[in-house]
Order: sequence, then structure tokens, then C-alpha cells
Amino acid sequence: MALVQITLAFVLTLALLVTVHEYGHFWVARRCGVKVLRFSVGFGKPLFSWHDSQGTEYVIAWIPLGGYIKMLDEREGPVPVEERSRAFNRKHPVIRMLVVLAGPVANLLLAFFVLWVMYLVGLRAPVPVVGSVVPDSAAYDAGVMPGQEIVAVNERSAGDWRAVNEALLAEAVHSDAIRLSVREQGSPASEAETRLVRLDDWKAAGAQATSIITGLGIVPWQPEVEAVIGRVLPGEAAERADLREGDRIHSVNDQPVADWGHWVAMLRASPGETLALDVTRNDEHVTVYLTPSAKKQGGGPDVGYIGAAPVAVPWPADKLRTVRKGPLAALSVSAEKTLWLSTTVVTSLAKMLTGVTSLDQLSGPIGIARAAGASMAGGLTNFLGFLAMLSVSLGIINLLPVPTLDGGHFLFHLAELVRGKPLPENVQDFSVRVGLILILGMMCTALVNDFSRM
Repeated sequence: MALVQITLAFVLTLALLVTVHEYGHFWVARRCGVKVLRFSVGFGKPLFSWHDSQGTEYVIAWIPLGGYIKMLDEREGPVPVEERSRAFNRKHPVIRMLVVLAGPVANLLLAFFVLWVMYLVGLRAPVPVVGSVVPDSAAYDAGVMPGQEIVAVNERSAGDWRAVNEALLAEAVHSDAIRLSVREQGSPASEAETRLVRLDDWKAAGAQATSIITGLGIVPWQPEVEAVIGRVLPGEAAERADLREGDRIHSVNDQPVADWGHWVAMLRASPGETLALDVTRNDEHVTVYLTPSAKKQGGGPDVGYIGAAPVAVPWPADKLRTVRKGPLAALSVSAEKTLWLSTTVVTSLAKMLTGVTSLDQLSGPIGIARAAGASMAGGLTNFLGFLAMLSVSLGIINLLPVPTLDGGHFLFHLAELVRGKPLPENVQDFSVRVGLILILGMMCTALVNDFSRM
């Protein structure tokens, strides 16, 4: 992927998210009578700056890794007597709490708007066609067959796999069995049949330990991807073994390889083991000795990883559909998606903080830049979806009760509201130091993760 495209996508994404976040603080502060001295997008030396009629300086700085607004505040310097009523510290704690919350709320509203636009434009999504059914699974026992399309879950329409997954999860909360409406793909809606799928085994297995779709024994249809190397990442096991683009993998330790998925399963099961590959290269058979690296997978055992991607395979037109909503329908869907994304981010953070999932999942600016570039390369709807997810993440993370984040400032103001006076300065200073250490620790971990993935 071109460095220019990655950089452009990263700067555009971050600038938009930061501008919206800080504008939320700015908009509420002004309407609550607080004087804003500076609105900066980026840190460091200003590239451009200008002033408005109310004396606010607007700055675009050269380090595009954040932003801030600076409000009139007696704790940060002398304030003329005639302007003290406009100082942030003089405002009622409730007003300060509203100003603090406005940034994260603005990010959630941005995500909602972006998703609304995405559904108005329409997005291409896989038709929920069953590829295969695991024998003796809940779906197998219910009579779900390969080649059938899932059209509804408990009468909730499901036009793509994401909708099927969300409907299954929503209905599973209060059901022990789910009615799937299925039909042969391309047949009339009137020919849809109902299959009653039991949830007992999935719930007994720990429910969220596995995807509900695969937990019920359903394997979504996808095009067959041949075991042909399409891309080799520099510095990884595949490059060290001299695997090259275009290499076709026929066998591993004399075991035939069926397709890319089969090949990946073999690799994941062999971390640190030396494998003998039978490879076709330029119409000649060669033997390649490959040792997959050991990579952490959440809190589970190590899995094999080599740093290679397959040749991209296009999806047939009949297995894709455009999901598009009208202006009103898109509002409700966007609200549901924003809530779902928020819940997902909160759950993921909780799992990291409690050690259920590894901190290896954290991404820093390099990871975000690469993801932004990839989403932009995937088209408008991919980029909008990524933007919405990142905006929700930024909003939720800023609500964490960590000093230096908006959530920490909110707690300080809430404590003042309850006590009738601010917390002692030494308590606030100590809390801020602890918060800075936590934030710096997370940033360092994220950067280490970024470099380890490169």
C-alpha cells in the first residue's frame, strides 16, 4: 500500500475525529458563557492561525496526533476582573461537567451521522448463504442445509451476515431456541421454510466464547481461496523461508493442502515447528522449509504465523447484495449500530482491563494509519465504517475515569458538586500524575504492538 495513501488517510481521519471532539467541547463551552482562548487541531508549532470576533485563536499545528481547546481559567493564569464571569473555573460544576462530556458525545454523534450516510449510500455485503453445516451441531439437527440462504431470525429480516449475527445475539438473550427462516438462494420468499435451532449447547459452552454463527454449526459460504501466495510481508517467517508471490502450496510434510484455509489451519497448529513444503514455482516443484513464528492469540496458546497473504479472489455477483436504507430507516439502523459499537468497545476494554484478552490487541498511530489506508483503499463505505468505529472508540476511551481524560475531569467536577468544594490540590495533582503514567503506559504498549506487527 502506498505510503502517501496511508499518510493521507491517517491525517484525514485523525483531523476529522479531533476536530469534531474538540468542537463538542468548544460549542458547549461557548453556549455556557465560557471564553475559549484557543482551538487547536494538532500539537506543536502552528502552521496556520487566525482569530474570530470573540477573540478565539484557531490553530492548525504541524503534529497531527490530537488537539485541544484552551479556555479562560484562573488556575492557569491571571484573568482580568471584567472577564472572571467567563472563566471556566468560575462556572457551576454541572456546567463544567457538560463541557467535559461534550467532546465524547460529539464523537458518538459523528459515528451516528457517518453510519447514516453509509446506509444511505449503500454498502455491499455477503448474502447470508450457508456454506456448510457441522455434523451433529444445533443447525445440523434443525435441518439447516448447505446452499440455503438465511432470510430472517425470529421474523427479524436479515439481509447479510452482520444482520444475522446481530439478530441471533439479540434474540439469544431471552430464548432457548431460535427460528431461522431459510430458502434456497434465488427462490421466491414464499418458499422460505422455518428451522428451529436450539441454543442449549452454545450457551452451555460459554456462549460468548465463540461466535454464535459458528457456535451453532453454521459455516458461512465464501469463495474458495487457493493456497497461492499473493503477498509476503518483509521480515516475517515466509520471507525468511524464501516463499515468493505466486508460489502454490501443494503439501505440508507430505499432507495434501486443499485450500488456503486448510493451509492456514496447518500453520496455526505448528508454531516453532519446521515444515517441509512442496511448492510449485514457475512450473517447477521445489521444497521449502518453513518455521512459523509463535504468536499470542488472546489469552490462549501460541499459534503459528508466517506473514503471508493469499491471492485476492473476487466474490461472485450473486453472493453479494447492496444494503441500502431510506433516510428514516437509516436513522434507526444507525442508532442501533452506534449502540452496538459502543457496547463492543466497552466490552473489549473491560476484557483487557480484567486480563481476559491480551493487551496485544491495542493499536497505536501506526496501526491506525495502516487500517485507515486499507479502509480508504476498500472504497467509501469501508472508510465510513472504519471512521465510525474509530470515532466511537475515541469517545468511549475519553469517558474512562482516568485523570487527564475527559472522564477523569468529569469525576473531579462531580466530586466538587457532591462536596460543595473542589478536591484538595494535592489529591488532584497526584491523580493527574497517575493518569499520565497510565496513558503513557498504554501508548507505549500500543506502539510496541504496532512495531511488532510491522
